[in-house]
Amino acid sequence: SCSYQRFVNCYRCFYKLQPQLTRSIYDQFVSQLQASIKEEIQEVKNEGNLEELFSSLDKIVEEAKDREEPAWRPSGSPEDDVRSSLAPFLLKHRSHLRRALRDRQQENSEVAEAVLVGRHRIAELQQLIQARQQAWQ
Repeated sequence: SCSYQRFVNCYRCFYKLQPQLTRSIYDQFVSQLQASIKEEIQEVKNEGNLEELFSSLDKIVEEAKDREEPAWRPSGSPEDDVRSSLAPFLLKHRSHLRRALRDRQQENSEVAEAVLVGRHRIAELQQLIQARQQAWQ
């Protein structure tokens, strides 16, 4: 898009008077434009830390090559997307809560049995106390 012929077409009158100078101006213009563009690109890279981001992107791409399953893509329905991403977490959490409930129920039944054994022992001791008290009287 920045060919010499287009440049000449824009400055036709000047080219007719001094073609050599026009070529020199064109060459300077192109070199300064290239230098300016390279400088701008470097500033953008430095400001956004793009080199590091690009290298991390390259690593992600390399890691993705080894995957066999396709990457996740949104379905177009936000509700379904949220549900599909939350469902595994919620199922895992539910499993954890059920396991914790089962453990607590088992502990509670063991404690309840210990309480019953203790009550039975107290009842036996009360009967023994009453029997000894009656024997003493």
